[in-house]
Amino acid sequence: MSTARTDSEQVELANTALYEAVERGDTVAMGRLWLDDPDTAVSCVHPGWPVLRGRSEVLRSYALIMASTDYIQFFLTDVEVSVAGDTALVTCTENILSGGPAEEEGELGPLVGQLVVATNAFRRVGDEWKVWCHHGSPVLAGRDEDEEDGEDGEPAA
Repeated sequence: MSTARTDSEQVELANTALYEAVERGDTVAMGRLWLDDPDTAVSCVHPGWPVLRGRSEVLRSYALIMASTDYIQFFLTDVEVSVAGDTALVTCTENILSGGPAEEEGELGPLVGQLVVATNAFRRVGDEWKVWCHHGSPVLAGRDEDEEDGEDGEPAA
């Protein structure tokens, strides 16, 4: 039995590592995860932010987020991985639980939940998959089956 992971499994692990680095506030790991190729620009769109282009801008944004967030945890759902040669695409839903500033020293602030849909693009570099692009968009409205569909199950006009 072979223990070698498929490309899809390796990409999913790299995707998970991205979120784990943010949870730990690990800027060194974040730097290792992102593509570092002078001929290929990376980009990132955090929910509500403008497009960030270039490795230094992207890594700076993550450092800022990690430094200003007391607590964050990602529960990834709806993860789909697609690999085409040396490029891969991951789509997922980020179910985010984060803590705001505490009112008293040593306490965790109020927890806030948020849903973000994300697309993460990866490039293969040697035997590793590196993040090339991240785009996160907030989910502002849910799909309510009763409101969306008419009585006959067809979409409402």
